[in-house]
Amino acid sequence: MIKPASLRAHLVAALPDLARDADRLLVFIDAGSLVSTFQPGLSFEYQYTLNLIVTDYAGHPDSVMLPLLEWVQVNQSELLSNPARRGEIAFEADILANDAVDLSIKLPLTERVVVTAKDGGGYDMAHAPEPQIDPTWMS
Repeated sequence: MIKPASLRAHLVAALPDLARDADRLLVFIDAGSLVSTFQPGLSFEYQYTLNLIVTDYAGHPDSVMLPLLEWVQVNQSELLSNPARRGEIAFEADILANDAVDLSIKLPLTERVVVTAKDGGGYDMAHAPEPQIDPTWMS
């Protein structure tokens, strides 16, 4: 799975507080499943809930949500573009006494893995890129 590390790197790069202390960004995978269609070949898809926890964050939660949405736009765009999927990015905040928050964000993610047989045996595996939405398609 590559999306958890990708999102973590994106948030650390976007938020100076986390860049100084990246250990305050915890990343967990909850409720994962492996999906295969039993078609010829062994390609499969990971489906899971990513749980990000930002601890003792003194900035405004908006400053976390904006780079999160930037990442989602590229890496799991249907969470924003599909009206039936809107609202699936969930969060909880524990407001601390020192004007900071512990922020937990959960979002459903998928990753497709394309498996191809190599000549002579073995397999090549590659994570398929996400389809990119053309922002002009509704123009």
